[in-house]
Amino acid sequence: MKNEKYEKIVNKYKANENRTLNAFMAFLIGGLIGVIGEGLIELFCYKFHISRSEASSYMMITLIFIASLCTALGFFDKLVNYARCGLLIPITGFAHSMTSAALDYRKEGLVTGIGANMFKLAGTVIIYGIVSAWFFGMIRLLIGE
Repeated sequence: MKNEKYEKIVNKYKANENRTLNAFMAFLIGGLIGVIGEGLIELFCYKFHISRSEASSYMMITLIFIASLCTALGFFDKLVNYARCGLLIPITGFAHSMTSAALDYRKEGLVTGIGANMFKLAGTVIIYGIVSAWFFGMIRLLIGE
């Protein structure tokens, strides 16, 4: 009886989410991040007369810096509430996870605070990325492409 009553109370106050709107906003914002990234690549190629692959590196550095700065200033989370996964899926989400962890644990010191905790979330992404890259590299090696 208590569980049923609890479920009714939870369902009464639970926020309704519009998944279609969330997916659409994530698609638009993620696409906008892609367009901004492509614009940065073109700008770096034109302004500094560098190759496209080198400009891509500078574009990623720029996006990481902007995301980290927004996290440090405290308004990245507010942007994520509006943009949903559109900001979290690209490289900006990776930068946000690293910066927010570093900011959360900075009072514990450089080694035991920042160093030990900065990769809590990002470390799993890195490890599974490396394992996946190895796995698919082995598949390509066996197939012969």
